[in-house]
Parts: sequence; C-alpha cells; structure tokens
Amino acid sequence: MPANTTASSPKKKKGRRARLLVIVLVLALLAGIGFGTYWSISTVRASFPQTTGSIEIDGLSGQVDVKRDDFGIPQIYADTDEDLFRAQGFVQAQDRFWEMDVRRHMTAGRLSEMFGSGQVETDSFLRTLGWREVAQQEYDKILSPQTKKFLQAYADGVNAYLKGKDGKELSVEYAALSFTNDYKPEPWTPVDSVAWLKAMAWDLRGNMQEEIDRSLLTSRLDQKQIKDLYPDYPYDRNKPIVDKGGIDPVTGKFDPEAKPSGESDGSSDGDNGTGDGTGNGSGNGTGQGTGSGLNNGGGGSAADAAQGLNSQLSALSKTLETIPELLGPNGSGIGSNSWVVSSKYTTTGKPMLANDPHLAPQLPSLWYQMGLHCRKISASCQYDTAGYTFSGTPGVIIGHNQNVAWGFTNLGADVTDLYLEKISGDSYQVGNQQKKLTTRKEVIKVAGGKSKTITVRSTGHGPLVSDRSTELEKVGQQAPVTNAPDRATGYGVALQWTALQPGKSMDAVFELNRAKDFKTFRAAAKKFEVPSQNLVYADSAGTIGYQAPGKIPVRAKGDGSVPAPGWDPAYKWKGYIPFDELPFEENPDRGYIVTANQAVIDSEKYPYLLTEDYGYGARSQRINDLIETKIQGGGKISTEDMRTMQMDNSSEIAELLTPYLLKIDISDPYVREAQKLLEGWRYTQEPDSGAAAYFNAVWRNVLKLAFGNKLPKELRVEGQCLNVLPADSTAPEDELTERVRECGQRDTDTAQPDGGDRWFEVVRRILKDEKNPWWHSPGNRTEKPTDTRDELLARAMDDARWELTAELGKDASRWSWGRLHQLTLKNQTLGTEGPGFLQFVLNRGPWNLGGGEAAVNATGWNAAGGYDVVWVPSMRMVVTVGDWDKSGWINLTGASGHAYSAHYTDQTDKWADGELLDWSFSEQAVSAKTVDTLKLIPRNA
Repeated sequence: MPANTTASSPKKKKGRRARLLVIVLVLALLAGIGFGTYWSISTVRASFPQTTGSIEIDGLSGQVDVKRDDFGIPQIYADTDEDLFRAQGFVQAQDRFWEMDVRRHMTAGRLSEMFGSGQVETDSFLRTLGWREVAQQEYDKILSPQTKKFLQAYADGVNAYLKGKDGKELSVEYAALSFTNDYKPEPWTPVDSVAWLKAMAWDLRGNMQEEIDRSLLTSRLDQKQIKDLYPDYPYDRNKPIVDKGGIDPVTGKFDPEAKPSGESDGSSDGDNGTGDGTGNGSGNGTGQGTGSGLNNGGGGSAADAAQGLNSQLSALSKTLETIPELLGPNGSGIGSNSWVVSSKYTTTGKPMLANDPHLAPQLPSLWYQMGLHCRKISASCQYDTAGYTFSGTPGVIIGHNQNVAWGFTNLGADVTDLYLEKISGDSYQVGNQQKKLTTRKEVIKVAGGKSKTITVRSTGHGPLVSDRSTELEKVGQQAPVTNAPDRATGYGVALQWTALQPGKSMDAVFELNRAKDFKTFRAAAKKFEVPSQNLVYADSAGTIGYQAPGKIPVRAKGDGSVPAPGWDPAYKWKGYIPFDELPFEENPDRGYIVTANQAVIDSEKYPYLLTEDYGYGARSQRINDLIETKIQGGGKISTEDMRTMQMDNSSEIAELLTPYLLKIDISDPYVREAQKLLEGWRYTQEPDSGAAAYFNAVWRNVLKLAFGNKLPKELRVEGQCLNVLPADSTAPEDELTERVRECGQRDTDTAQPDGGDRWFEVVRRILKDEKNPWWHSPGNRTEKPTDTRDELLARAMDDARWELTAELGKDASRWSWGRLHQLTLKNQTLGTEGPGFLQFVLNRGPWNLGGGEAAVNATGWNAAGGYDVVWVPSMRMVVTVGDWDKSGWINLTGASGHAYSAHYTDQTDKWADGELLDWSFSEQAVSAKTVDTLKLIPRNA
C-alpha cells in the first residue's frame, strides 16, 4: 500500500507549504499550554487520506478507480452497483469519518458516549424521539431488498477504511478526544445510514416552532394582535409554485390543467380549518385562532392559565434548541432556492436548473460532492450520476444523472402536531376511556461517568416529549383549555410526527438516481415520504416539471397551528393526502418553475391543508421577476444569468421602507450623516455597502421597538432585559417605578422578531397606517414614548446610528455591511464546545458577506439576536441539462473534513464571491480534470 506518489502540481506544493507553516504555528501554541508533547505534525497529518496508488479491499468484484480533481472532489468508476457503493463508503470515510461518526451517535442518542455528561439531556430527548428505532424498523420491514443490498455494500466500504486504524489515523478530533476519553469507533451499519434521513427530516420538520410560538404569545397578546403577526399569505402579490390546476372530480387525481374542484366548505376531509375554542375561521384554516380547544378558560385566571401553558412550551422550546445546534436552525431560517427554465428561454436550447439549499453553516459542509459512474450501464450496474451527497449515506441526494436533473427546496408541510395529554399514572385519556401508555427503557452510557436509565413513554399520538424536562414533570397544571378532563397534576405533551413512522425515503434516493424521465421521476418521488420537499425537474428531452411529495397528514379537526387536546378523538389524524392528489406541473406554459419556500398552490384552489406557515414569497417572487424581466426583454437565459440570480442581494423590505426613512426630518447631524447613506441607494446588500449596514440596523431597531419589546420573555433574546408592567398593573406606561425587570429566554438564533419575510409582510400591512397601535413604543429615561409611525422610525434611526457607532466607528462613510454581517465556520462538535485552543485549530473565518434575510443570496441573520450569519446557501449548483460538462457547482467548505487538509475550506472564498467550479461529468471531462487517481483492488484478486 504505497504512499501518495503522484507528483503534485505547483499550486498544491505552494498550498502545502503554507499549511505546514500554519501547523507549525498551531503546534507551537499547543506546546505553550502543555499539549505539544503529544501533538505533532505527524499527528495532524496522520488522518489525511491516501489518494494515489492502490489499496486492497475485501468484497470488491473488480477494480474501482477514484479520480479526484484539484479540489479533492472524487469521481468513482466501477463495474457493479455493489462495488460503486462500497467504494462510496470507503471514500467518504476517508474524508469525513468523524462527521459520520458524530452523526450516527446523534441520531441514536449516544453523544454522551463520545462527549460525556454534557450531552445526556440531548441524548435523552433523541432517545425519546426514537430515530434509530424507526430507522431499524425501516431496514428490517420496509426497504426493498435491493436498497438493503446497497446499504450493506456502503457499510462494508466504510468498515474497510476503518480496519486496523486507531483514533488519530481517522481524524485529529479523535486525537483530541483521547485526552479525556478512551472512545473507539464501532463498525458502520446500514441502519446508521438510514437514521441520518431522520435527522434531516427533523431539520425540515415544518412549523413546530411556530406552533409553540403562537401559544406562547397568548400570555402577552390578544388574538387580533397574534393574527397581525401571522398575516395571510399574499397570493395576489407573490406567486405560488403552481399557478393553476386542481383535483379532478372524476379521476380524484391532481390535474395541472383542471379547474379547481371548488373552494373548501369547511367539511371535506382536506379542510382542516373548522374552528373550535376561540375559533379558527373556516376554509383552509386561514384564520389564526387557537383552533384546538385551547383558550384562557378552564379554571384559574386567564393570566395564570396562559402562564401555565407558557411554562411547558417554553421548556420544550429550550429542549429543541439543543438539537439544531448540531443539525442547523429550525423554523423560518430553513429555506432554499430552486428554479428551472425551459429550453425555449435558454441560450443552450436545453433546460437549465439551479438549486441552493439554505442550512446552518457547518464545518465541514453538510454536503459532499461526488460522482458515481458505472463504466457501462447494465442490469448489474445501473448508475451514472453526480451531485451532492450526505456523508454516511449512499447515493446522490441532489444532482443529475445522464438523463435528468433535480433539485430540492423545503415544502414546509405541517407534519408535526403537539398534543396535550391527560396522564393518570400509567394511562392517558381518550374520550371517556383510559388507555395504557407504551413504555420502554433506554440506557444512556456516559463517557467518564455512570450510565443513566430513562423511561420513554408514548401515547397513541407519539412520544411524551414533556418527560424530558424537570420543568415539565407536572406540565399544564393551569393549561388554558376548556371542556377538558380534571387536570389533577397537569398534562403531558406528546409529539406526533410523520418521520416517526417507518417509510421508504431511502428507496426513493436510489430511484431518483436512476430516473430516466418525468414518469419514473414521479414514481421515485412517491416514495420520498419524509422530509416533504419541493422537487424540481428537467431532462435532456426538454421536459421541466415540479412535484410536491411527502407524507402530509389530514386532520379530522383543527389546523395544527397550536397544541391540540389529545383527549378529544376529533383531533386525530385521519390519514395522509394521497400522492395522486398532491400538486405537480409538467411543462407549464410560462416556461419556468420557481420554488423558494413560498406557497405551493392558492389555498382557495386546493382542498387540503398543506401548512399555515409557508415562507411569504419574498425570494421566490424576486426570482420570478428576474426571469420574467429577461424573457420579456427578448433575451435568453444563460448559465451566467442563473449564477448571477443566485447572488442577487436585493432587499425587498429596504425598497419598501427606505422612502419613508428618507422623509423623516432629522435634526441631529450625526444621525443625518447616517440617513444620507440611504440617498440614491438601490437596495442591494453588497459586503462593502454602508447603506446596507445602516438600513439593516434601522430595520433591526424598528422591529425591536414596534414588536420585539412587546413579546413575552419566552420569545425574546436570552439576557436582553426590559422593565415591563406587571400583568395586573393599572399604572400608566411611563411610570417606571411600577415596572418589573423581565429578561428574555430564547436562543439568539431563534428569537423573535427574526426579521424574515413574515415580518416584511407584518410591516407592509401597517406602513400606511401612521397611528397603528403597533407604532406605539413606551418611553424610558432617555427617550420619549412614540405614538406614530414617523416617531418610531425616527427613534429607530437614532438608535441604529449609535449602535453602529459602537460597532463600526464614528465615521459613517467607513461603514460596511460585510463588517457587521460575518460568517464564521465552526466544527459542529469540538469547534463549538471544545477548549479554546481546539476551536482555533478546527474553526475558520470570519468572512465578510453580502446578501441577507429573505434575499435570493440568503445569508440569513436574526434581527433579534444580531447581524452574524446564522444560515447560508449551503451549496450552489447550475445544471446545463444535456450538456452536463458545462454545469457549475460549489460547496460551502471543501471535500475534506480534516483540519489543515488542502481541501478543508478551499471552496469557501469562491463560494463567498459567488463563483462556481466547473462540474465535469463525462469520463473525458473528468479525466482532463483529474490530478489524483486511487485504485481500489479486490483483496487477493
């Protein structure tokens, strides 16, 4: 097994000398604090993969070639399916095994085995959800024999890499972990791969956070105010994905050309808006009452009742925050852009497809670029595909094969419901009956400590997530419910979620990779049950299309917008929307399809409730407008046009609000200096833009004054404190002596108001109402109360000026958005929780970025928490269908998960600048780009 013997390019040699210098400096730092005796350059480099020469592997039926380009991106060539996926497992483990190992421990609720007692709470919650258990059921009972064969081959490849290696030979993180833990990696199993899809489903689970937030708001706001903060989707302004079609009354199937089957009348199976309690409104549940029999009655004062429910839901929200730290943000931060343009409007005469999923920044990136090629397509070797994969999972998730291309965005379907459950001992109430809780024991092993045993209890709806918090042991003692059983020691909270039922999504991955046309593509999509995604499609024959897949529940009663009463059988799930009745499109007349988390179809034209919590369409409509402008101008759309659209930095809220800001008469010369930055500004958020910096600071302060300071503490940023009137106080607002100190409790990445396009819509609807009550903001010792729009805007401009003076300096002419809006890439385990020196070793950045919240270039930030980038386009691709070698792709980081590898973050600078790498697909193009070739050979061939 020879070492890397292929000659390095001059670029590689220069890069390696630079890295060695950095490694020496790092080791000098480590030596200064006592670790240098153990760490060495050989320790850091021990895990770098062999990328040339040959390696013998058990189980291969023939030689496999792994060709890597100058960015370390591998293209694999084999003669059988099993050899292809066995090699995929081996190669991904070479580059990313630490990441894979952490992921499988997370999905199994076993992080404590690696990281100690600090992860017990997270493990307890994940064991309660039971991802690993469901994945095992899928593998044992649901998945096809062929899929299981491929999963096993992948696992064999991972284990071939692990064979005979100790910790430091796998990654530098294992070397660091060895200081405190004697942890040894276990062999990989097929179920480890299946379980990761559960983690992604959790990341993209829909509106659970909104469901919690709406309930929490009841302690401070009335139903009209809550409705103000969750306005209806603006169908008249922001186009849904599918602009026509309906369910054919004869066939019972969705027909893109059919007239709608009639507006919902409040009684059909698909109508989930029938109200109860304080009322939902009818139709598709567009009214925003609580809708589940929950209100401020049921014993005790309204304030006490609201506080009782707030206590349990706030604690649940806190528990949820520990999971996205490893996976990504949840709620409105999860998004994506994808669009496809027909051959009629492209410069190539073939369709073009673009995709950039938005996720939390991670190091390494969630995605791993790869090509999987059968040297000859046959019954025994069916794949010729390339794109973005998940380390730890075989196949390609997003990309193209020799015939078709596809992209994903989050549909955002409401696939989770929280249920209040009346618990009595080991039973729970349903109607007038008592049903026995299902229980199981889980033993959590803890590195360096004693194991902990927990009991997981479940109702017919799902696991009791309230059991995972001491604060929730007696939940709901004063929960605001009516017509409810005696609360006694309170209510539990159960989670019903489609991903907790075994499904066929892993089968769908392989079928997507083999799809030949729109018919076979839709057949594959039918099995893609969770997470529910918008799938866009294009093929070399010229067809473009869209399919909404997924297991989406039909509720007998309620709309899923707030927790439901579990004891009432009327709130059960009746089933799921049939696949044939889910929206799709094929070659629409307009010649393009855009999906960017907007509404799928007008709720008045579709009888089923998909969700009440779509994105509000700022990004999608901007993309629609860019495409329409090009088409109406008689131009053709090129690959460069698609790339440029992905980097569009325009701010919709800036275009709406800036004219009002410029009309404010500012007397303070320092504030006036900042205001002048907005004069002539075109609302683009480039990294060097001072106007973008100032506007976004003003926007943040507008939201804080008009809305944020009026929200309950459970939604405000942790540590940010306000003087508020007690709930029972009758004193005037401006008498500070009557106020009490109240501090926020929410993580900075998930606090409200986050400033996304829901808040664009909230402000849009009150902007012309100069005396709307939301413009009222209490005074303090230095500021007078505001009563009108212009008074509040002036105060926000003043506050923003002094905030940026502190952040960027006194001279406004030197301000820039990029200095505020920075991205730091962090290793998702030891890079966030490890010692400072280790974070220095593993993390990279910062980068000054353009873009912003709800821009097409969606570098998201949370206005309640600050300006740092909290979610990003995790990759970008532009596919030139049929002329595959002219496609482009880029990853957030690089191919490697090894710190100080040449490919750790070698794509990040280009990603930040909006560049795309050449995406070679044909064997000739791949060979021309190849710099390293590794031959995997059958052992004892």
